[in-house]
Amino acid sequence: MASLYAEQGKSVRQTFFLMSLFLVFVIGTGWLASYYFQSPSILYIVTLIAILINVFAYWNSDKIAVRLTRARAITREEHFAYWNMVENLCISIGAPMPKLYVISDPSPNAFATGRSPKHSAIVVTTGLLEVMDKAELEGVLAHELAHIQNRDTLLMTSVVVLFGFVVMLLDVLLHFTAFGGGDDDEGGSPLMLIIVVVAYLVMPLLLTIIRLAVSRKREFLADATAGVYTRHPEGLASALEKIGGIHQPMRHSSSATAHLFISDPFASYANSPNDAHMHRRGGRRQLGGRFARLFATHPPIPERVQALRGKQ
Repeated sequence: MASLYAEQGKSVRQTFFLMSLFLVFVIGTGWLASYYFQSPSILYIVTLIAILINVFAYWNSDKIAVRLTRARAITREEHFAYWNMVENLCISIGAPMPKLYVISDPSPNAFATGRSPKHSAIVVTTGLLEVMDKAELEGVLAHELAHIQNRDTLLMTSVVVLFGFVVMLLDVLLHFTAFGGGDDDEGGSPLMLIIVVVAYLVMPLLLTIIRLAVSRKREFLADATAGVYTRHPEGLASALEKIGGIHQPMRHSSSATAHLFISDPFASYANSPNDAHMHRRGGRRQLGGRFARLFATHPPIPERVQALRGKQ
């Protein structure tokens, strides 16, 4: 378990690195805006907002994620098997009991959120509870508990707030640069406009690639940790195959929360077993597969199943 503890610490460090990067970027943007508009107060206001957003993201990003997915809290009496399974897993690994939620959706999926094991939640769809057998459901729930124990939830729920604010800030700066401010009464300077447009196009793209790359890596770790928790990796492997075989996107999906789920909520067919064969056909298919994988929220299900079954 030493390697797992090391990964937990790594996830926490990645979270604070992300928040620090966010602070540096926002403060740098504030300085650029204050220099351009010759108003130091802009830098002070933007810095204060950045600090407040960081604090808000740390304490409230889990609540935002739950609300965005339209999940509702449940009681033991409503979903006895689901509640007991999570409780038993928590007892076996010595973890605090998370809050439990359900999304009314026939597509099988689940995610975990929260800033720490003591302040966490697991969310599943009604479709997951309906199609999984006991071993498969236990594997999925262990996977979500692994995200909580590995501190992935702090990292991945924080980006929901932080990345949204970065895009909003760039959008505001682009508007003011293009249509007013500075020494040019008819609009902003061409050089400043070019800089802002490049940042507006490149920065969200770069941050998205980094966010999704981290998300894909954490999925593999959570799969492995779930196998340790249940001592039965086949349960999760079978569950992933079943999820990949049901070609039904969730009814209410959001790009802000897609990376939180155990499988891509937009289209399960993107992770179907046929994917592994499609990427092996021809140079164009391989190039297209690599490009698509760069923006994928999750690693392909066949790769995850193979890793769980020890075939990699």
